[in-house]
Amino acid sequence: MISIVTPSLAPSQGVARQSKPTPPDTTGFSSGSNHWYNIADEEHVITPDRVQKRYKSSDVSSIADNILLYQKTNGGWPKNYDMLAILTKEQRDALLISKAESSTTFDNGATHEQVEYLARAYALTRDPRHKDACLRGLDFILSAQYPNGGWPQFFPDTSGYRKFITFNDDAMIGVMRVLFDITQGRKHFAFVDAARRVRIQEAFEKGINAILKCQIVENGTPTAWCQQHDHIDFRPQYARSYELPSTTGGESADVVLFLMEIPKPSSQIVAAIQHAVRWFEKSQIHGISVQEVKAPRAQFMFHSADFDRVVVEDPKAPPIWARFYELGTNRPFFCNRDGKPVHSLAEVERERRTGYGWYTYEPAKVLQRYPLWQKTWAPKARGPENK
Repeated sequence: MISIVTPSLAPSQGVARQSKPTPPDTTGFSSGSNHWYNIADEEHVITPDRVQKRYKSSDVSSIADNILLYQKTNGGWPKNYDMLAILTKEQRDALLISKAESSTTFDNGATHEQVEYLARAYALTRDPRHKDACLRGLDFILSAQYPNGGWPQFFPDTSGYRKFITFNDDAMIGVMRVLFDITQGRKHFAFVDAARRVRIQEAFEKGINAILKCQIVENGTPTAWCQQHDHIDFRPQYARSYELPSTTGGESADVVLFLMEIPKPSSQIVAAIQHAVRWFEKSQIHGISVQEVKAPRAQFMFHSADFDRVVVEDPKAPPIWARFYELGTNRPFFCNRDGKPVHSLAEVERERRTGYGWYTYEPAKVLQRYPLWQKTWAPKARGPENK
């Protein structure tokens, strides 16, 4: 096991003490880990042991080696596993046997988080296997992009709603952030060769174009985004039975926060952000909060819960946003597994109340950052001819 502790010289030797290098962030794997431990999934190749030990974040080489085990032959990764789990021999063998499977995806942090981690790990381990796996992951990302610039939720399996351009669970934006780091010359991607950089720059620009085309327009006015959009005409689309075409609060906030990071934004990007901010301002909900209350433990198909969620009146609560807003009316709505929308959380069955996030505070981050962004970039926006 490679430690990332760097030897330091004693002060008496006349050389300043060297600081320990910071291990790569592993919080991007938290969604997949949570699903592996807490949510049943028949597609899992391996399941957690009763007491599954985990590596420390400082065990960079071991975590990176784990990531290589999970990587499929096509260069991508499946979702909903713990990259920090200390795997048993049986678990390792099962992963090796399943290498040829095509369950690769960008959902729940899969693939883009592994690529990001491997790039940062290579800077510490200098293990060529970690670099090569990262490059294979980048090639997988490039191969999965649609000609119109979007990415599907899964690739190469694009059956059902897996084919749609997906903003849910950071799929599309997670990929774009990796490409953005490379186009901006981030040091941890310094090993990426010139030929790939050209392809990545082109893919990034096409991705921005797809994001702008996905922005929902109602009555001639751009608003925000759906969790998933059609892979051909960019219309809002369905996903799971309770995820209907809609305008969404959380994912739209992620999109705008990402667009705000782009230096020297074009006039189209500026306009997209400004319209989305107006939609966030119009769509905020005041005077309520969502609280968890104790409830008898119940075992559902995919999870168990000893609590429930209720909406209460709270005059002092900060603004909150619904996950879904009806297209056309902008009315907040919720949904059960039967696909029928309802208009209060109380009408949602407990299984979905406790197993899904129906409200979000994420747009507040946009509204907080917007004044400085507007002052900095909006007056300097470039036209399309200067792209």
